[in-house]
Amino acid sequence: MPASFASTNEVNSVRGIVVLSRWSERDRSMQAIMADVNRQLAALPGYRAFSVARRSLGGGAGKPVEFVLGGGDYDELARWRDILTDRADENKGLSNLDSDYKETKPQLEVIIDKDRAADVGISIARIGRTLETMLGFRKVTTYIDRGEEYDVILEGKKEQKQTPTDIRNLYVRSETGNELIPLSSLVTLKEFADSASKNRFNRLRSITLSATLKDGYLLGDALDYLAAITRAELGNAPVINYKGQSREFVDASRALFVAFALSLLIVYLVLAAQFESFVHPLTVMLTVPLAVAGALGGLYLAGSSLNVYSQVGILVLIGLAAKNGILIVEFANQLRNEGKPVAEAILESARTRLRPVLMTSVSTAIGAVPLILASGAGAESRFTIGVVIISGVALSTVLTLFLVPVAYSLLARFTSATNRVALEIEALERDLSN
Repeated sequence: MPASFASTNEVNSVRGIVVLSRWSERDRSMQAIMADVNRQLAALPGYRAFSVARRSLGGGAGKPVEFVLGGGDYDELARWRDILTDRADENKGLSNLDSDYKETKPQLEVIIDKDRAADVGISIARIGRTLETMLGFRKVTTYIDRGEEYDVILEGKKEQKQTPTDIRNLYVRSETGNELIPLSSLVTLKEFADSASKNRFNRLRSITLSATLKDGYLLGDALDYLAAITRAELGNAPVINYKGQSREFVDASRALFVAFALSLLIVYLVLAAQFESFVHPLTVMLTVPLAVAGALGGLYLAGSSLNVYSQVGILVLIGLAAKNGILIVEFANQLRNEGKPVAEAILESARTRLRPVLMTSVSTAIGAVPLILASGAGAESRFTIGVVIISGVALSTVLTLFLVPVAYSLLARFTSATNRVALEIEALERDLSN
C-alpha cells in the first residue's frame, strides 16, 4: 500500500505489513528477524528500505526514536536537519535515520512580471483566475434543475494542461486595449522540489528525525545523544521535543521519578505515625538506598537496562526493603519500653528478629524466581522485574542486619521510650496517692 495510505501525498514510497508467527512457533526473536531483514534490504540498489516494529505501548507502527526540531522557517529547519543527520551518522547505535521533511515532490512556481503586466493593462487577479481556470478548475455559479442545485465549473481540457510548456498556449485579455496577450510573456516558470508535507508540532513548524536502535543501544541514550549534539551544533535556537515512543518514554520516566519521590514521602509519613516519631522512620528508610543499589547492581550483572519495567520494580522494593527495618526497630522500641538501654535493646532485637527477617526475605526472593525463569512473549519485561526484586531484596537484607542497628544506636538517643508519657503519669499518680 502507499506509505501515506490515509492521504496520498506521497507517491514514491510503499509500506508492507508482515505478521510474525507465534512466539512458540519460531526460534528467533523479533529483533533478530528485523536485523536480518534490514541487512537484506540494505543490499538492494536504488532503494531506501528498512523494517520497524509495532509499538508495544499505545499501538501503531513507528521507529522508537522520534526527535522533533521546532523553529520558525522550514529552510532553516532543513539546514538543521542536515547538520544533525551528518553527526548522527557517526553514532553506530542508530540506524535507518530519516526525517519527515524530504524535498522530493516536484513543484512549479509561477513568477509574475508585475511591471510588464501593468504596462499591458492586466491585473494580477486576472492572471490568477486564468491559471486557476485553465490549469485547474473554478466554480463560477450554480443553477437549479428540478429542485436540485448544481455547480457550474469552468475547466480547461486535460490535453491542454499536461506539461509546463502548455502555458504558452494561454492568453489573457488586456483590460485597457482589449487585445489578447500571451501569458508566457508575463510569467516565468521555476521548477523546484519541496516536501510533500510541512508538519507542525505544538503549533511550531517542525521536522522530525526518526531512527531505529541497534541491538543493545538504549532509547534514553539515543535521545540524550541527539539532544547533546543539537545543543553543541545549533545552540538554543531549535525547540526540542519528542513524538511517539520517545515521548512516551520521556513522560513515563518523569512520572516514575515523581511517583518514586511521593512513595518515599508516604512511607515516611506512615512510619512516623506508627512509631510516633520522626527519627525512627529515618532509621527504617535507610534500607531503601541499599535496595536500590542492589537492584542497579543486579541489572548491571544481568546485562539489562534501567527502563520502565525496572523502575516499577524499584517502586516495589521500597515496601519490601522497609519491612526488615520495621521488624528490628519495632521490637527494639518494645524492649526500651521494658526499661532496657538503647544498646542492649537494639542488639537483642537484631538477634531475635534475624530469623523472621531472613524468612521473609528468602520467601520474597523465591517468589520472584518464576519471573526470571519465564519464557515466551513478554519474558524480557518479567525478567527485568525479577532481577530487580531478587538483587534488591538480597543486598538490602544482608546490609540491613548491620546498618539498622548502627543507625538506631546513633539516632535513638535523641528519642525516648514510646510509653514514657504513660510511665510519668503512673509515677505522678503514685506520688499523689502517697
